Amino acid sequence: MGKTNQNKKNNPVSSFFKSIANFFTGFVHAVVRGDGAVKASLLIMGTGYWKRRQFVKGFLVTFLEIAVVLYNFIIGVTYISKLGKLGTAKRELVYNSLTMKNEVNQYDNSLLILLFGVISLVILIVAVLLWMQNIRNVYRLQQYVQDGIHINSFREDCRMMINQRFHFTLLALPILGIIVFNVFPLIAMICIAFTNYDQLHMPPAELFSWMGLANFRTMFTVSITDTFSYTFGKILSWTLIWAVFATITTYIGGILLALLINSKLTKFPKMWRTFFVIAIAVPQFVTLLLMRNFFANAGIANTFCSSIGLTELFQKLGWISTNYIPFLTNPNWAKVMIIIINIWVGVPYLMLIATGVLMNIPQDILESARIDGANKFQTFRNITMPYMLFVTGAYLVTQFTANINNFNVIYLLTQDVYVTTDQKMAASNGKEIDLLVTWLYRLTSEQYNYKMAAVIGICVFIVCTIVTLFAFNVLIKGDKEERFQ
Repeated sequence: MGKTNQNKKNNPVSSFFKSIANFFTGFVHAVVRGDGAVKASLLIMGTGYWKRRQFVKGFLVTFLEIAVVLYNFIIGVTYISKLGKLGTAKRELVYNSLTMKNEVNQYDNSLLILLFGVISLVILIVAVLLWMQNIRNVYRLQQYVQDGIHINSFREDCRMMINQRFHFTLLALPILGIIVFNVFPLIAMICIAFTNYDQLHMPPAELFSWMGLANFRTMFTVSITDTFSYTFGKILSWTLIWAVFATITTYIGGILLALLINSKLTKFPKMWRTFFVIAIAVPQFVTLLLMRNFFANAGIANTFCSSIGLTELFQKLGWISTNYIPFLTNPNWAKVMIIIINIWVGVPYLMLIATGVLMNIPQDILESARIDGANKFQTFRNITMPYMLFVTGAYLVTQFTANINNFNVIYLLTQDVYVTTDQKMAASNGKEIDLLVTWLYRLTSEQYNYKMAAVIGICVFIVCTIVTLFAFNVLIKGDKEERFQ
């Protein structure tokens, strides 16, 4: 019973909702029991600070309040009021009798309405929460005065933010950057998924409007006219297969390469390591474009295979039906070649990481294994690999997520080379070798189908979130420190 109560106490979800309840309860408590200065802060936020002779804080919060109010009255309210329909006035040429010319009317831009409306709505919600927190703060100052507790001056608070709470000061700018460059675009993308924003509804010439769950029904419902569901299933399965193989092959390959180079039997280890570092130094897009030309139907690889009779052998075995090996033009061949080429591109990175980790394996553990009679394979399986997974587990999860969104390898190797033969996928502008992220890119850059691209973006976000949470909470628990001490 005690263990169950402890689990409930440590449950982050219940703690989150409990914190929210305490926040609103504290606000109501402050309004009811606060003095006149606290209640006056409901209108002018700095009043409670001025009452306690904290003039700088009072002017700062009041200035912030004025700025938010002015923004909402001048800009925010206009866009928020239009969020319901995303604009009604279409861009048209209207004859002006005064100038006797056709002039552009005062039209609405649905995209700007959506973006500024979302930003204004978020600013309004954050402002309300800060306003409520301000009431809690000035009520806390009232309690300090009543209890005879010293109230820090503005200078003392600044000194505290530089000393005791310096971590908050350092995190302020990165958090602001995340909100501006990650949270706002993410919210906008989610909103676009519920609209009909596509090539036929391109602002400013056209308006787009809310469509509810229609785009999600199109994505996940099988029909004769819409093949997005079929394409999504094919591409999602290949995306996950690719992410697993791309992560495992480069991870294991990098470790084995590091062990091989660092082996006492290997001569000139620095030279070999330098060769692979040079491979990293070459820009990836250069390497991938060269590989694409190398394995083209009329490329060097096919010329060599034909000269040694390998192409003829594959024809006799029934593996190919052409006079060349379709390395990047057949779906099955292309998927295998993409994984193999990615090994060449990704292994050097893992080799450098593995080299640093292997040097830090406690030597007393390795020596104990040798004394106990463990051979090299047993040492690798029971000590080296567990230690590598322990140290690089977080990187492994991050790499898996990055491979789900690995745009360069797929796009640069197959663009203008691979042509899909699946008519259902072609109808949805997808290809057998596409990942979700490359499919999303094609829909936006080639077809301007932003609504379905936004749905795919949400799906990618959900897949990455599930994989990351599962990995960090189940596979990487961080409870193996004592084993390697």
